[in-house]
Amino acid sequence: MVRKLTGLLMLAALALGAGGAAGAASTTPDDDTRYLVFMRQPEELIFQEYPHTIHPGVFRDIREEFENLPASDVRIGMAFVFSYLKTDLPTLKASLKRFLHFARETDTPVLVKFDGEQWWQERPDLWNWWDPDLPGYDPANRANVEWSSWDPDDALKIAWRNWGRQIRVLPPPNLFSREYRAACHEAMDELLPIVRQWWRALPAEQKDLFIGVNIGWESSIGINAYHYPDGNERVHQPAEHDPDHGIELSEVPDRGVAQIGYASVRSAGIRDRGDITEDDLYEVIRRHLRDLSHRVHRAGFPREKIFTHGVGNRRGEKLYEAALNEYACPGWSNYWNADDPAQNEGIMRSLKKSDAPYWGSVEWNLIGSRDGERWKRALEKSLFYPGCRFLCVYNWEHIDDSEAVMDAVRAVIRDHARDRNE
Repeated sequence: MVRKLTGLLMLAALALGAGGAAGAASTTPDDDTRYLVFMRQPEELIFQEYPHTIHPGVFRDIREEFENLPASDVRIGMAFVFSYLKTDLPTLKASLKRFLHFARETDTPVLVKFDGEQWWQERPDLWNWWDPDLPGYDPANRANVEWSSWDPDDALKIAWRNWGRQIRVLPPPNLFSREYRAACHEAMDELLPIVRQWWRALPAEQKDLFIGVNIGWESSIGINAYHYPDGNERVHQPAEHDPDHGIELSEVPDRGVAQIGYASVRSAGIRDRGDITEDDLYEVIRRHLRDLSHRVHRAGFPREKIFTHGVGNRRGEKLYEAALNEYACPGWSNYWNADDPAQNEGIMRSLKKSDAPYWGSVEWNLIGSRDGERWKRALEKSLFYPGCRFLCVYNWEHIDDSEAVMDAVRAVIRDHARDRNE
């Protein structure tokens, strides 16, 4: 898109979760504030593996576009993705600390996004089950990646992704592999205290710089890492010979390519035979996001500071509802109905079921449009839909050269100026 477990006790723990986190930091949210957040595109100017690329300038690029505007119920913020299985943890921690430090220095509200799904190059000890010439080789690692059947011999060696153009990627993780979940937990347990300590140290007048933690990244199976039939046979063939038709989102559950998800469904204890169903994949993602949300909650974050990142097709499939759990506020990508979230059947149905204080439009863009009036209308319809805490535009680098879009953002800020609304 434009983006095992060994033993029934552990399965039960992940499925049912644990109780609330003792001593979770509390906050009194300002219900009138909405955040209009811009994602900085990874590996454009900021590289998480190079901490020095995070500096005041990447914050000021955004802030300077919206200077000399009145205090408003709409605040401008910035987001960045920290993929914790892509870079060694000491380096990633250094990058995260710089990100937070300069957010405070530049007085920029930030959304901190953690990803353990889309990129995991740093952990061949988890995914390399097939190539003895690469680091981390261990045939047992087939348990940590997805399969295209119930047979471990059909563990994936390769997958494809299309976020504007098709690329080859590593096989997606078995989301309920014991080793994979442990890796996610260990990384989050290193990173979350950094965020919490920074937040708690902020002076009262800057507490609102912390928008929240966003976990998941269009969490799904077979959407952002899909597999073609006979895909493993293509590993050592030139990429130019790969099929390029991609997925058909409306074709649930296989998305019009090879069905995957067998490893996650089996490891989660859902089933180990028969045809995989939409409900099976929904349940895997629901448990996955619930587990991550609980991990953030137990690290001391209240529900209003935790947001999931769900996804679904334009038909409103059940997968949207996987973003709901008792520890987090739900969030979704919304490209299909970017002009008006009320037209997104999956988001609207899920919001009716949610008891969370907020929700987030966590990945959004009016793709292909630079019409300022359209942008203004669309931004307001999302930001001021009941309960919306923030809208995150993917990516700043895609729209920063459009004065019409910048003017639309300025108009939204002015129209919701606090002195005007009092």
